Amino acid sequence: MKWNVGTKIGTGFSIALLILLAVGAVAYQSAVKQTQTATLVDRSHLVLQNLEGLLSAMKDAETGQRGFVITGEERYLEPYTGAHAEVTQRIKTLRELTANNPNQQQRLDLLGPLLDGDQGKFPELQKIIDVRRDKVQGFDAALKEVLTDKGKTAMDEIRKVVADMEREENTLLKTRAEEAQASARNATLTILIGTALAFIVTAIAGYLITRNISGPLQDLTGVAERITMGNLNVEVVQNGRTDEVGVLAQTFDRMTQSLRAMAGAAERIAAGDLRTNVKPHSPDDLLGNAFARMTENLREQIKSLVEGANVLGSSASEIVASTSQLSASAAESATAVSETTTTVEEVRQTSQMASQKARAVADVSQKAAEVSQGGRRFADDAIAGVNRIRQQMESIAESMVRLSEQSQTIGQIIATVEDLAAQSNLLAVNAAIEAAKAGEHGRGFSVVAQEVKSLAEQSRQATGQVRTILSDIQKATTSAVLATEQGTKAVEAGGKQSEVAGATIQSLASTVTEAAQTATQIAASSQQQLVGMDQVATAMESIKQASTQNVASAKQLETAARSLGELGHRLKQMVERYVV
Repeated sequence: MKWNVGTKIGTGFSIALLILLAVGAVAYQSAVKQTQTATLVDRSHLVLQNLEGLLSAMKDAETGQRGFVITGEERYLEPYTGAHAEVTQRIKTLRELTANNPNQQQRLDLLGPLLDGDQGKFPELQKIIDVRRDKVQGFDAALKEVLTDKGKTAMDEIRKVVADMEREENTLLKTRAEEAQASARNATLTILIGTALAFIVTAIAGYLITRNISGPLQDLTGVAERITMGNLNVEVVQNGRTDEVGVLAQTFDRMTQSLRAMAGAAERIAAGDLRTNVKPHSPDDLLGNAFARMTENLREQIKSLVEGANVLGSSASEIVASTSQLSASAAESATAVSETTTTVEEVRQTSQMASQKARAVADVSQKAAEVSQGGRRFADDAIAGVNRIRQQMESIAESMVRLSEQSQTIGQIIATVEDLAAQSNLLAVNAAIEAAKAGEHGRGFSVVAQEVKSLAEQSRQATGQVRTILSDIQKATTSAVLATEQGTKAVEAGGKQSEVAGATIQSLASTVTEAAQTATQIAASSQQQLVGMDQVATAMESIKQASTQNVASAKQLETAARSLGELGHRLKQMVERYVV
């Protein structure tokens, strides 16, 4: 029989499993027996309970019968009636519980007549009850029946049978308890021994399996680790085993040999010998097939590289010549661009100065326009002031004329007042004369006449003063009228001159405004030209930088072309190392 790893592991653990199954079977049998014993014990306890209940019911029956015999009252028979039914039910239950026990069945057969037979306990109790109920016989006859001791004899027989039954049930209980204890001890001992034996067998099997499998696998693991690190100088121990471990060791040995062959082929390829042929072990040999394809591809690529190196060498020479010419042309272009950039920078500075001058002229023109606008506003204000003065002079002239007219009117009024004063004086003289004629009666009137005369004199004097003042006013008014007329004429002449000056200033303001707008446009054009020159200067600077970069790039390209030529030469030398 070929003992492979699976068979060894299965055999070791099968032995332990069989032991555990045996232990489980014993434990199961013990548990079943314990269950059966417990059932029988419960049944014995039920039998004892029913026997005890039976005796208790008989006692209740006797108690009810005695109570009725003593009192003669029917209510004392209730315990008797209930006990009879209970006894019948318990006898039935006892027969069911002891159906598999012939001895107990025989005792129940004896107990039946003792309870309900012709000479049984219940007929005897019923007879005494009937005697007590009989009104002729009554209590005395019932007492005589009690004193015959028939009931006591029947009850003693019943107690004896019940005691025998209880004795046998107790014996059975004791026997079953001992059997249960013995079965539990046996089951416990079997479980302990079986568990220990299973543990020992499992430990021995585990040790043997570990020693038989783990050691060789550990050796193979060490070999695999060294192979993983790239060390192919390993030896796989062949122990002649035919199980999975032996097959694994043989497989590792073949794999190591195959890897050594691959490594040898790789070393030859690394040395430049592409004539090596790698033969795959099978179509599924990914590494062998890959090495074979790699070798073939390397051969083809080296051939292509040889041809490419030759082409690269000749092309690199041509590129070097072209890049030398390109570098010289780029240097000349850079020099020309540099000179052009310098010229553009000078033009840009000139444009910048012109733009600044134009901006200054525009600022001055703008200020002149603002001043002319202010002069025009001042001329307009002067013309308006002269017009207002002329209007005021005309108003003053009209007022003076009205004042002269009113002075004349006042003169007329003064003349009238003088006439009134003369008449009042005359009237006062007349009144004085008439008062003198009246004598005493006219004395008061004389006083009035005197006062009127005095008032007339004062009016005359005041009128003279007013006339003098009025004459001075008229003279002054005449002079003011003449001066007003002259002022009005001067104001009119000044207004005409102000209008001429305003028109001149307005024309000058229009001219200055147009000049300012023209200067502003010139400044804007100069600014745009300056911006354009800045852009041109920036573009020329960019072109200069680009030219510089082109020169540098041309030099780098020349260097790269020379490096490419050297690379082609070295590549050709490297390719010549390989043997195809």
